[in-house]
Amino acid sequence: MSGATALAVAEVRTRVEAVPDPELPFLALGDLGVIGSVAPGGDGRIEVELMPTYVGCPALAAMAAAIQDVLADCGHPDGRVRQVLSPAWSTDRITAAGRAALAAHGIAPPMPARGDGPVLVQLGEVPCPHCGSRATRPHSAFGPSRCQSMLRCTGCDELFPHLTAL
Repeated sequence: MSGATALAVAEVRTRVEAVPDPELPFLALGDLGVIGSVAPGGDGRIEVELMPTYVGCPALAAMAAAIQDVLADCGHPDGRVRQVLSPAWSTDRITAAGRAALAAHGIAPPMPARGDGPVLVQLGEVPCPHCGSRATRPHSAFGPSRCQSMLRCTGCDELFPHLTAL
C-alpha cells in the first residue's frame, strides 16, 4: 500500500484479526481471541495488543511479525505490536467460529470455564471431534503443540488433540 492513504483503525483491526495462527493456520488470530486493543497510542502510532495463549508461547514472534506486515500493508509501517499479559488470555476468548474450526480440523475445543479457579477436565467431558461421543479419556499430556494434550475416544478409538483450557 505504499504511497496510499493509511487505512482506518477499524479496517486495520479486521485485517489483523484475519491473520492465521502459525501453529493452527486454519484458525485466525481474531477467532483465537489473542488480539486485544487496536488503537492509536499516545504518539498517534497504531498499537496492536497481542495476548499470548501462555507465557513462552513459541509462536509469539511469528504472530507479531505477521501483524507487523499487516500494519505496513495497511499504511502504518510505524505501527507496533505490544504483548500484554493482563488481562490474561483465556480459552473463553475463542469465538464460536474458532471453536467450530478447531472441531472441523479434529481438535477438541476447550470447554467453557466455570468461573474462577482451575479448569478441571473430567473424564467424558470433552466430546470427540470425529464421532461426538463423550466417552473420551486422557491419553497424553503432550500434544502436537505446547497448548494441546491428547485424548482418546473409546467410542471410535481415535486419538485427537485437545486445546488445553487456560
